[in-house]
Amino acid sequence: MGGEQSLALPPGKGPHRVGCVDVMVGHTRQGLFLRLFYPCEPRVGAERPRWIPRYEYSRGLAQFRGRSPRWGAPLLHVAFGSCRVPVSWKGPFKPRSGGYPLVIFSHGLGAFRTLYSSVCTELASWGFVVAALEHRDGSASATYFCGAESGQEEWIQHQRLPPGQKEFYFRNMQVHQRANECVRALWLFQAVRGGRPVPNVLHPDFDLSVLKWPVMGHSFGGVTAVLALVKEPSARWLWTAWMFPLENTLYPEVPRPVLFINAEKFQTPESIAKMKRLSSRNTKPDFAFLTGKLVRRIFNVGGTLDPHKGLDIVSRAALAFLQRHLDLKEDFDRWEHLLDWQSATSVVPAAPPCRSNL
Repeated sequence: MGGEQSLALPPGKGPHRVGCVDVMVGHTRQGLFLRLFYPCEPRVGAERPRWIPRYEYSRGLAQFRGRSPRWGAPLLHVAFGSCRVPVSWKGPFKPRSGGYPLVIFSHGLGAFRTLYSSVCTELASWGFVVAALEHRDGSASATYFCGAESGQEEWIQHQRLPPGQKEFYFRNMQVHQRANECVRALWLFQAVRGGRPVPNVLHPDFDLSVLKWPVMGHSFGGVTAVLALVKEPSARWLWTAWMFPLENTLYPEVPRPVLFINAEKFQTPESIAKMKRLSSRNTKPDFAFLTGKLVRRIFNVGGTLDPHKGLDIVSRAALAFLQRHLDLKEDFDRWEHLLDWQSATSVVPAAPPCRSNL
């Protein structure tokens, strides 16, 4: 998605205000790390969190895009360091009888938990709790955990394909770890719903309360969601997928309805053919709303579709699909036409061809 330079991320268009908080469970890389977006009560003077929360993420992004961190990280920090997400940081959770459906979001290769804040905010504004995972398999541009004894942050850098190793086996190992993290996130919220205490290393005073569990993801996160559907039958669905890392033998085992939302220029014929095996439309991270021509050219991000139009198409198709398959008592079926394959397949052209897109 492209368009003219924008100075801010868009707020959600739904009826709910949106809050967010970071959740870290466990003191090893086998734990979980995610950003939670949720409907919240209005709060005057609410703090807005930074879009790129730490300088280490700018360094990781520069390295992932093949740029020197010596100048790439400062450039990204200058360009985006002051950008804030239009949500209420640790805003008071808005209670609702029956709770809210939960969406697990899995980020793409080289991304991290905050890079899809626009779509996560949009979904939360329509009455969903969105848990945006930050994967620790080496596919994120950077991530960290807090050690139990020292309490110090231990950073995990992006891991490139080792020389001489076949990419399928490397990515397949990663996607299985990512899918396991999605499943553990589902179990985490099941435990919360069941009344069991779940300590949050970063914000232990924040109360979690959610129900139901569809699964979503972008690119590498999309195929992660497909595999999570196999590993955990209670999960419901998927977003967009880079299908390369998934074994052929797993396609018959996907037990739930699947929605693909694809960018025309991102996909390959082989990946589309694999999607069709599931008898089932690509989103982009927030860069589309923020990058000017210089940053877009240097870091090869952005695209051709107006980002606001792209976000509307993606979120409305997702909401219509969720209503159809979760039996929600909402009016999201007004966008049901976006689920028609024949009329919708050419609606969303987007980023330039790059298999390792964020």
